[in-house]
Amino acid sequence: MSWSDFQYEIYLNGLTGAVPRLPTDLTRLEELTARRLGPGPVGYVAGSAGDGSTDRANRTALERRRIVPRMLRDVRERDLSVSLSGRPLPAPVALAPVGVLSILHPDAEPAAARAAAAHGIPYTLSSASSTPMEEVAEAMGEGERWFQLYWPKDVEVARSFLRRAKAAGYTALVVTLDTPLLSWRPRDLDQAYLPFLRGVGTANYFTDHAFRAGLAKPVEEDPQAAVMHFVAMFADPGKTWPDLEFLRANWDGPIVLKGVLHPDDARAAAEAGMDGVVVSNHGGRQVAGAIAAADALPAVADAVGDRLTVLFDSGVRTGADIAKALALGADGVLVGRPYAYGLALDGQAGVDHVIRCLLAELDLTLALSGHTTPSTLTREDLTETPPGT
Repeated sequence: MSWSDFQYEIYLNGLTGAVPRLPTDLTRLEELTARRLGPGPVGYVAGSAGDGSTDRANRTALERRRIVPRMLRDVRERDLSVSLSGRPLPAPVALAPVGVLSILHPDAEPAAARAAAAHGIPYTLSSASSTPMEEVAEAMGEGERWFQLYWPKDVEVARSFLRRAKAAGYTALVVTLDTPLLSWRPRDLDQAYLPFLRGVGTANYFTDHAFRAGLAKPVEEDPQAAVMHFVAMFADPGKTWPDLEFLRANWDGPIVLKGVLHPDDARAAAEAGMDGVVVSNHGGRQVAGAIAAADALPAVADAVGDRLTVLFDSGVRTGADIAKALALGADGVLVGRPYAYGLALDGQAGVDHVIRCLLAELDLTLALSGHTTPSTLTREDLTETPPGT
């Protein structure tokens, strides 16, 4: 069996008149989600910083790079499996951390986690999840799970989160560096919509003993005070490189820094004893006018690819996008918005559909380009079209 067999499953089901519940062109999911949900939730997931230029640049940077297929290579048998930070995985793909998923579907994070576990790919739980980390871990059984940390000001809350994540079987720590402050996001501002102020996305905090210790009254007695306590500690713009020592002292597994775009920052991560970086601009959600993540990826990979695991996100919508990121130097790719839209449209089944579509298209893209494994993709397999052509 190969991932690409999904297409034949679809065609065979078609003999009975059945067609997929969701489009197999995943770029259509955002529009469908916008029709289904209100402008607040849709804007929060789909929106970007400023005028959206960084989000557009992410897509343009991937679209500008074109795959150059090679012929007459034996591609009958393909193997998409990889090892990332010492963990064997069936494909170079993981679900990225996306917070507050309950605004999209009531089954929220557990539904996405179960879908990932069913296919053996990692699920990265956001600190800002709607569901406590322990419940998500229970939902996905033995599935590979990573924990994403928004590094709070309160050192005891940070230490408690790391202890809880380790106890719940999360194997890697993904630390988001690019959100020491929330950016200027017009789609959210125009709706005056920030889920956290409604107590959504705070589940890990409200169930944490260290967080609750800082409250004058229990969360249940004064939820608004708990929300404001969360807002005050959520992020810390005062963090600097020496603070990474705290993470290494309190986490004994792989540590990956998310939001790295400059090769010097990647080198600093290696020198600080980190295990990996995610080349990411937060899907265009933090700095308007920032460099496209795909444009930053080659220089980062060149700087540290022999020392760190290099992951990538921002702008990925298709299996072909994943192949391009791998060719540009990524060891693995995190996928965010597509699975969030799948969740919004059809719950766990929608996430399952997105995963299967992505991996089937990746498998076929590799084969039809003359490759049997992700490891043989290089920049020589891409050409770059000039902007505007």
